[in-house]
Amino acid sequence: MKSMSRIILGALVAFAAFAPLSNALATTVEPLEPLPVHANTTRNIVDALASRHYVTTELDDHQSERIFDGYLDDLDPSKSYLLASDVAEFSQYRDSLDNLLRRGDVEPAFEIFNRYHLRVVNRFDKVIAMLQQGIDQFDFTKDESLELDRKEAHWATDMAELDDLWRKRVKNAILNLKLAGKDPKDIQDLLIKRYQNRLSRTVQTNSEDVFQLYMNSFTRTYDPHTQYFSPQTSENFNINMSLSLEGIGAVLQREDEYTKVVSLVPAGPADKSKQIFPNDKIVAVGQGEDGEMVDVIGWRLDEVVQLIRGKKDTIVRLDVIPAKAKDQAESKVVAITRNTVKLEEQSAKAEVIDVEQFGAKHKIGVIRIPTFYIDFKAYQQGDKDFKSTTRDVRELLTELMGEGVEGIVIDLRDNGGGSLQEARTLTGLFIDRGPTVQIRSKSNRVDILNDRDIRTVYDGPLAVLVNRLSASASEIFAGAIQDYQRGVIIGSQTFGKGTVQSLLPLNRGQLKLTQAKFYRITGESTQHKGILPDISYPADYDPDSIGESTLDSPLPWDKIQPTTFRPKNSVAEYLPDLRNLHEARVSHDPEFEYQKDANAYRQKLAEEKDVTLNEEKRKEEKESEDKFWLTLENTRREAEGLAKIDSLDELKNDDEPTLAQNGTPSASGGGITSPDEKSADGKSSEGGIKGNEMAGVVDVPKNSTPTEEESGLPEADKVQDKPDAYLVESSNILVDLISLTNRTAAKKAENNQI
Repeated sequence: MKSMSRIILGALVAFAAFAPLSNALATTVEPLEPLPVHANTTRNIVDALASRHYVTTELDDHQSERIFDGYLDDLDPSKSYLLASDVAEFSQYRDSLDNLLRRGDVEPAFEIFNRYHLRVVNRFDKVIAMLQQGIDQFDFTKDESLELDRKEAHWATDMAELDDLWRKRVKNAILNLKLAGKDPKDIQDLLIKRYQNRLSRTVQTNSEDVFQLYMNSFTRTYDPHTQYFSPQTSENFNINMSLSLEGIGAVLQREDEYTKVVSLVPAGPADKSKQIFPNDKIVAVGQGEDGEMVDVIGWRLDEVVQLIRGKKDTIVRLDVIPAKAKDQAESKVVAITRNTVKLEEQSAKAEVIDVEQFGAKHKIGVIRIPTFYIDFKAYQQGDKDFKSTTRDVRELLTELMGEGVEGIVIDLRDNGGGSLQEARTLTGLFIDRGPTVQIRSKSNRVDILNDRDIRTVYDGPLAVLVNRLSASASEIFAGAIQDYQRGVIIGSQTFGKGTVQSLLPLNRGQLKLTQAKFYRITGESTQHKGILPDISYPADYDPDSIGESTLDSPLPWDKIQPTTFRPKNSVAEYLPDLRNLHEARVSHDPEFEYQKDANAYRQKLAEEKDVTLNEEKRKEEKESEDKFWLTLENTRREAEGLAKIDSLDELKNDDEPTLAQNGTPSASGGGITSPDEKSADGKSSEGGIKGNEMAGVVDVPKNSTPTEEESGLPEADKVQDKPDAYLVESSNILVDLISLTNRTAAKKAENNQI
């Protein structure tokens, strides 16, 4: 049951959002305090880091300074809320946090957060009040600009300085929407709604959010991958690893004060009930057949999710306003029996790609692995049907071989890792036996993980496709395949995460603790360097802004003794020819040329430090950008034998993918959105609430591209899927490898006959 203070607080927020201007600053927030249990949890974390972390780091005054600076950066990274006077006042704690942490005292963190929280709430109130006055107050003929990158900015000396920064941010948001063709009234309504939503999410921050944020500012001074998980975060992490949960199987999202159903898991309990549908709104939740219905309007999304999740075979009742209801009074109560829900969206998937070379058609199998998952609980309980990456890929390999594919591409793009065990066992599907990875612990002991199964599920031609977001377990697998010369590694340099984390249960929540580093069987670490592909593609992410080397306090690269292993193939001897054939093919491939030029242009735009707020100059910049994208698109179309277009607007009704789908500005876009306009300001002002969650649900990743409401860019019309150029070329490289291998084998056979 919600506390009365939380309900009153929600009412205050709603009142402030629609109050006259004179009352626009009426939103109030009560100071947050640490929970009694937090002191003991803090001491547990301090002890665990001191005794069990891979690196011995002294918790002293120097460390205290790093924690202090890191916490402020986590709260207000763009220096948009706190004043220099606030920071000066809090500097009394700069060199004493180490001693306080040992005692379990986190009061300073809450004192700092409460000041920050008040500044955020007051700021959103001011912005809403400004917008309520109308947008005709903004002069778009003035020559002024908005600083986009404020990492090196100073703390504001007074409130007037922050007022001016936010005036420019609001002006930029309005200009974006104007250039997208929206009329003034729609712009005003949209922005007021946007900031009301952000204000509502902000005031829902609770003590657990603050504690988790502060603990992670502390743990990150040891290395970037050591983290404290609150009980709620722990549950979501375990769901992510197992790809299963006990609930109803519905993806939920907070919309205004309501919890809205975004989608249903196919064949899940909610889907099977045929009583709840996407866009329905959940207004109350009851437990069992006759439990009290708890009103959840205005609640945090994660708290609603917790009410709906529950043990298998139990009943949850939802009071739902159907999407088609004519008014809010038309609600209905739906009873759903919870069950185990398999989250197949993140499971490995397979497809067959047909490629043609010299008039001959070839079938190549592709297996996409989004993450290295395993249901540890089911595995430990002896469940024969436990979910895991290796089990799923084994089945997919069998299916693809049954379809007569000539080679396999393992697609690990954007796969951030997961279970170390799964990386080892997955490698075993492609080799007969041998070491897969080396693990060095805090004591410098090195353990070698081996594949001891002599069986090989697939021994044919193999390629592994990676990119900058392929990390950790992905790098273990790709590194082993490369070291054994079992297959060809294709793509761009990987993330470079070469550390191993274990979960340590605490009295409250869990600590994900770095306890080891892993090394390739050659003895080389993947830390910082990652895996360098045998054949490189144009990078789809900027390596200077994404990767282990860009994180705070990463562990260094090093190497240990190699282990004994025997190559399983001889891919290396074919690499020069494979690279030459690849370069010859993509040198006139319109998709590769498009991606290369588009990525270079995006990187150039990303280097811009500010954006003009002069409408005419912004229009000129937009025209210049549109001209670039139009020329690039027509170059691609001409090379593919398609008709040229006269305007980017034509892409909206074209059967070809729009530029927006390739991550470039859409026809009516061109507006530049500052970081604070893309997401919640700072790293905590949304209280740690995820954008989407499942009802008993693993967090559903938010699209990194702003939605129409956020950016003012219209959504692209649905179009036919265009083949993934990188997958097609990877398939061609595999066909090249098959051809070269066959030619070499034929020559050896001929020589033997002679």
